[in-house]
Amino acid sequence: MTKRKVICGVQQVGIGVRNVEESWAWYKDVFGFDIKLFGDVGVAERMLPYTGGKPQPRYAILVLNLRGGGGFEVWEPRERELNYIQFTPEFGDYGIFACKVKSRDVRAAYEEMKKKGVNILTTPCANPAGKEHFFVLDPWNNLFDIESDDYCFYNEDKNTGGNNGATLGVSDMEKSIKFYGSIMDYDKVEYDVTDVFEDLQGVPGGNYKLRRVMLTRSKPIEGPLSEVMGTSHIELVQRITEEGVPAPRKLYEGRLWGDPGFIHLCFDIRNMEEIRKAASALGHEFVCDGGRDFKMGEANGHFTYVEDPDGTLIEFVETFKIPILKKLGIYLHLENRDDTKPLPSWILKCLRFMKSK
Repeated sequence: MTKRKVICGVQQVGIGVRNVEESWAWYKDVFGFDIKLFGDVGVAERMLPYTGGKPQPRYAILVLNLRGGGGFEVWEPRERELNYIQFTPEFGDYGIFACKVKSRDVRAAYEEMKKKGVNILTTPCANPAGKEHFFVLDPWNNLFDIESDDYCFYNEDKNTGGNNGATLGVSDMEKSIKFYGSIMDYDKVEYDVTDVFEDLQGVPGGNYKLRRVMLTRSKPIEGPLSEVMGTSHIELVQRITEEGVPAPRKLYEGRLWGDPGFIHLCFDIRNMEEIRKAASALGHEFVCDGGRDFKMGEANGHFTYVEDPDGTLIEFVETFKIPILKKLGIYLHLENRDDTKPLPSWILKCLRFMKSK
């Protein structure tokens, strides 16, 4: 049978931090990311174009919220000084501007976060698709978009779920729509609106005239781990540079991968060679290829990266093995399974036994 590319969903957003445990404690308390799939102290040896040309010691963990959605790969560089962004990111700046988080009840999530003293930038308000959302900053000035989403994998008593995609600043909307539609199959335009938006007031750059395009997938979710990750979307934002409006800046200009901020957007996939062909056909060659022998803690797989039209790093991971009941030494091997069929829910729900208190 001929292999085809399978995009299972958004696996995770990478977040560069100064201290993994400190950041995870906050993401666990505020967003409910209490499942640690793996943790690994090691050296990033296969990202040399983005780590200053030399291997970079690091500590990384992958954490999930089992209500459903992608995870966070929380990534701490070690043995070097961190290079923090020197300006306040604004809508339309190039790169990953905000990480989206699912919420079954936006108003309840808003009230809960308010009680916890979270830095909330906006009140719940409808986006152009009519879905309520609001923005918060974590203690390290990373922006999160808490948005209404009914998807549920494992019904836990939480007002927030997992990662729901990302908001990215772009310079050429048509190129970016083609890139994310052709390679990642986010091919359905949910909305395409140019305006000054009420729901963005209170967020830096929210007062600018912007073109916002929300991309979703026309295909139903598929792939072994797809039911954990669920649905997701990508919001592309292009700043309209009128008189008096500053030109957009690159969020990682002059900084290394792993420096504080959103370092990449990662998609869980099957059949890496087919992904390579799709990316190459658009002129986007793999810029890093970790090979099929890459291990990250108790998990292993094949990772690669491409740059989107503005240089934002997009990761693809073909997962071969993950822990499912780590204390009992039980692992899930995915190499010889159906590439499109979701794994039985009862197997993946065993991840709840890896919950951190």
